[in-house]
Amino acid sequence: MNAMNILGEKMDLFAAKAEVLVLPVFSGEGFSAESIVARMPESVRKSVTRSMKTAEFSGKAGEVISVDVHDAAHHHILLIGLGSMKDATLESAREMIGTAIACTRRFGAKTLAVEIPVSEEGDVSDVAEAMVVAAQLADYAFDNYKEKNGAKRMKELTLVIHDGRDVLRVRKAVERGCAIGGGVAVARDLVNMPAQVMTPSALAEAAERIVKEGGKNFSLKVLEREECEALGMGSYLAVGLGSDQPVKFLHLIYTPERSSRKRLAVIGKGVTFDSGGLSLKPGDSMMTMKCDMAGAAAVLGFFTVLGQLQPRCEVHGIVAAVENMPSGKAIRPGDVVKASNGKTIEILNTDAEGRLTLADALTYAKKLEPTAMVDLATLTGACVVALGEEITGLMSNNDELAQSVLDSAEDAGEKMWRMPLEKRYKSLIESDIADLRNIPTSRYGGSLTAGLFLEEFVDGLPWVHLDIAGPAFAEKPMGSYLGKGGTGHGVRTLVELVERM
Repeated sequence: MNAMNILGEKMDLFAAKAEVLVLPVFSGEGFSAESIVARMPESVRKSVTRSMKTAEFSGKAGEVISVDVHDAAHHHILLIGLGSMKDATLESAREMIGTAIACTRRFGAKTLAVEIPVSEEGDVSDVAEAMVVAAQLADYAFDNYKEKNGAKRMKELTLVIHDGRDVLRVRKAVERGCAIGGGVAVARDLVNMPAQVMTPSALAEAAERIVKEGGKNFSLKVLEREECEALGMGSYLAVGLGSDQPVKFLHLIYTPERSSRKRLAVIGKGVTFDSGGLSLKPGDSMMTMKCDMAGAAAVLGFFTVLGQLQPRCEVHGIVAAVENMPSGKAIRPGDVVKASNGKTIEILNTDAEGRLTLADALTYAKKLEPTAMVDLATLTGACVVALGEEITGLMSNNDELAQSVLDSAEDAGEKMWRMPLEKRYKSLIESDIADLRNIPTSRYGGSLTAGLFLEEFVDGLPWVHLDIAGPAFAEKPMGSYLGKGGTGHGVRTLVELVERM
């Protein structure tokens, strides 16, 4: 399926050869209906003036009016409100482009041209990049299994530039935005694939393709069960005992051209399907459990972007891929396993399996002596209860790294909130017969105790845990540019983070 062609061109918006022309409008002191209409061709001024007056359009955020013009070149003009210029953010531009693409699709059109809206303190390249990424997210569709796949995709988006001095910067922003959007799409595809297809072996094959396409700076190690056993990964391997699918432990490596003292390890939970094991989930709760490898998908999508942006920091991607299924071979509540760092774990609920896989993945990553470690996992329903479906819960043992991730997320347009690792709660994961138990003794604070469990495997190295259980999979659209299904959450934040290092 061909991706949307995205261009950055210096021109007058109304000279663009696109079916839909989009004019972003700021409200407030600078708003003037007369000045807006004066920019337009004489043939459409009356129609636009009438539509603005009828709708009482003032440029408030989210306001939209469309005018059918049906002249020789264009079909529709869209005016989309951004709100006050002083309050405008990159998210305003993202929501605007999402709305524009949704309207264009409703019109049955395939091409649109949009002016880049820049506030007084905004940077045109930052705005352009945000628009490009959001446009690709809005245009995304997982329709591999539909007879008419690709039917709704846009063909071309032109970003209209006013100042010729900005052309090169905007075109670089378009290139970078396309790379990031492409990486997010890779993650979304991996999550959206049915679990019968996206097995641990298929995840390993996807990693192989990404590394091969990345070029000489990339390499991949795939550890099979025997190699994992030799490393003492009893916690991870226990999760896969009930499945007929073989486990695959993936280690992706990106090495920059010049050696770097900075080394980032990103660890993604890779449970390709989570039935709950013998602690079987209710049927309704299993429907979306193909998304339980969304952390792993984010890591692979991130590596796709690394291949195009070539950052200066060395990066390691770790995924302990496995399927959690019930069978006569499956782990049982009450079993005790030993992780590769020597800690023993009493398994009291086989549906708290993600932390078991991450225990060995974090221990493996720790041995690489990274400057920073970040894990991404659809780990707890408790985090969704606490923060809702659109916000990631962040936990960390390092204030500086935590703030860097939060700043990266804000710039990327992904919502995160820091939660505490309350030391007093450690007693809740103490076992009577082992070093740890995989579920707490209290029903409350489940996301926090899960974070405390993972902290036992990082040995004080700078580490951030991202519980992406809410935003990793959208059961309804999240705003104007992020539709249902896998979201690729985390890829954009990781890109911003690695460039800060």
